[in-house]
Amino acid sequence: MRTLIISDIHANLNALEAVLADAGEFDAAWCLGDLVGYGPNPNECIERIRGLSNLQCIMGNHDAAAVGAIEVDAFNPDARKTVLWTQERLTLANMEYLKNLPERIKLDYITLVHGSPFKPIWEYLLDTRSATISFEFFDTPYCFVGHTHLPVLYYLPDDRLTAQLIVPEHVSQMTLAPRAILNPGSVGQPRDRDARSAYAILNMDDLTWEWHRVSYDIQDVQERMRRENLPERHISRLSAGW
Repeated sequence: MRTLIISDIHANLNALEAVLADAGEFDAAWCLGDLVGYGPNPNECIERIRGLSNLQCIMGNHDAAAVGAIEVDAFNPDARKTVLWTQERLTLANMEYLKNLPERIKLDYITLVHGSPFKPIWEYLLDTRSATISFEFFDTPYCFVGHTHLPVLYYLPDDRLTAQLIVPEHVSQMTLAPRAILNPGSVGQPRDRDARSAYAILNMDDLTWEWHRVSYDIQDVQERMRRENLPERHISRLSAGW
């Protein structure tokens, strides 16, 4: 079974379409949240995601803010501006879809959250210390997360109590360890100094995980963001991948 793993689309339709084209055929799609926020096409991205076959999708912090589930004051001024812009433009159907997204999905072998298994909406897993603690808060072999916009894998070796880190600079495909926390990176706003969209493919038949990158028309997205008067900081960072 070939499963597409995506996260943090952030209303970037060009990036999402590039990922879907590059991924080819897949049997299922799992989205780890933040369909909206930052980018200029929230409705189109939600509708594209909703149309995927065998979809599992969870709520991210920007999704929660867009539907009023968390306060916009929790965001920095630029992000808050985009949240308010998004709220004004979401259709009722797409607003309802975001409202009904779960914060956590538990499958046979995998737990899906946006932030962390401890705090599914907000916590960032940025180091081995926080990852080590997080292993205590899910009981499946694997947990898939987003939120940081960084493609990484944390695994817990049998002979150690501290999580170990793997980044795709060193490996693009690997067989999964017995327990691991995996992040596919961001489709719509990567932050690892690589401007290309990031996603992953999970093959459940042999438990292999593949990180992928694909280029898209960044300039076109930036032009549309400027037409909507979205924050310049969010526009410029797309080119730099930060």
